[in-house]
Amino acid sequence: MVLSSVLREVDDDVLEGVLACSRPECQLEFPIIDGAPILVPDVRGVISQSLLPLLARDDLSPTMVGVIGDCAGPSSAFDTMRQQLSLYAWDHYGDLDPQEPAAETGAPRPGGARACLAAGLSLAGDLTGGPAIDLGCSTGRLAFDLAERTGDLVLGVDLNLAMIRLARRVLTTGRVDYDRRRVGLVYDRRSFAMPVDRAARVDFWVADVLALPFAIESFGLVAAVNLIDCIAAPAALPGVAADLLRPGGSAVFATPYDWSPSAAAVEGWIGGHSQRAPHGGASEPLMTALLTPGAHPQSVEGLRLVGEHPGVSWQLRLHDRATMHYAVHVLAARADA
Repeated sequence: MVLSSVLREVDDDVLEGVLACSRPECQLEFPIIDGAPILVPDVRGVISQSLLPLLARDDLSPTMVGVIGDCAGPSSAFDTMRQQLSLYAWDHYGDLDPQEPAAETGAPRPGGARACLAAGLSLAGDLTGGPAIDLGCSTGRLAFDLAERTGDLVLGVDLNLAMIRLARRVLTTGRVDYDRRRVGLVYDRRSFAMPVDRAARVDFWVADVLALPFAIESFGLVAAVNLIDCIAAPAALPGVAADLLRPGGSAVFATPYDWSPSAAAVEGWIGGHSQRAPHGGASEPLMTALLTPGAHPQSVEGLRLVGEHPGVSWQLRLHDRATMHYAVHVLAARADA
């Protein structure tokens, strides 16, 4: 891969450009948009399905964005994007928001994803060092946490361009700006500082976790928080982590097993069906078996379970009067040295 053209940059940060495959017989091009390389096998497909976040303006006032939201209406692509950003930006960064209600009020508390990561890192024990990758990084806070914890390079990857744009904006500006859903189509703009102490060590790319552009054994730590039940081939994720990890490296998985056919066909779920089978349809024993060599036909060789937590609490705020509460299964595994 080579940087074939730079169209816009600020202080050596390429905001727009084109990466090209270095093999003469390939000739594939991969755009860099808003500082995020889009490194996926089907660039045309990802771009065509992501036109809204790619072309969305960020210079409109909250009032005008609200007018557009009212006109677009519920269940529109615009409203879906705003709801997703409200959900995950609140969880990732809400602890920094001076307007967020105090814990004493009984309001839901942000930080569930970070708690899952912290639990997984505690289970993993001593880390070997080396770059870390946050698979399904969402709006980015966990990548910053990993940089603080490891002191090493950290890359966050996700297929959701709107979330990557928000993460990149936090990285480059040191501020969080998002619309926090109050009720229905009503959102309140939130804007506050996010200390970015290790900006030079963190970056965010658009990539498919099932088709990553990295050589094997590239990372010392792999994190996959709230990802297993969001991809087309859930049982393949431990193998992806095993390929990415250096000998002795660690992997953290965290999932509520909130299965949906919109993400993966029922046949691909890890549990959640076939309640007449020996496991009774439970997800947890099957996930554990995948990380125990020889315990299941799809068990991953070279990656061994070192600890698990049965249910880390994770609250996801939908709006002022609705909160989802997950009990997240967190597991840590280590690559054979």
